[in-house]
Amino acid sequence: MDGGRISRRAVILGGLALLASGCSPTMQYGQPLLSAFSGQKGPAPRYKRKRVRYSGSESPGTIVVDTSEHYLYSVEEDGWATRYGVGVGEQGLTLKGTASVGRKAEWPSWTPTASMMRRKPRLVKYAGGVPGGLNNPLGASALYLYRGGRDTMFRIHGTNEPWTIGQNVSSGCIRMTNDDIVHLYERVPVGTSVLII
Repeated sequence: MDGGRISRRAVILGGLALLASGCSPTMQYGQPLLSAFSGQKGPAPRYKRKRVRYSGSESPGTIVVDTSEHYLYSVEEDGWATRYGVGVGEQGLTLKGTASVGRKAEWPSWTPTASMMRRKPRLVKYAGGVPGGLNNPLGASALYLYRGGRDTMFRIHGTNEPWTIGQNVSSGCIRMTNDDIVHLYERVPVGTSVLII
């Protein structure tokens, strides 16, 4: 570079260094994240986030998860809700009933539970935990579900496998695309009621 000019080569090398450092633009919380998974299959169109009429009796601000339909509803005023497609637990593994959001985290770390490792021995290699980031199964953020002030070990979270939305695939957690969990996360305070049916 001479005279304060920036060469094309310097820009490219700087961009590569930024990507190598893990500080890619897709990692910035609150920005569209699906581009980070380009080339991967996403969910079916019916699971795209949508504002819909809602006829349930739950109060505005409540989260309702319908595991049979693979939808999560964020209940709003005047009979409306934002509906999101979700992936849910394999047969018999999903939490049912009521809970509340006891904690929230952006780019959370993940460690498989002992029961998960017993069911799926391939997960033992992650027993030390996986740091937050694009390769983490919890995705961009997580809402930690509590009952009676105690962590249930179940989460509503993003995913690094967006094609699993609409399926029964998890160890009981509720998966959303990273863009959808970011959208929900920004609107849900700690203490929010959650009903899983």
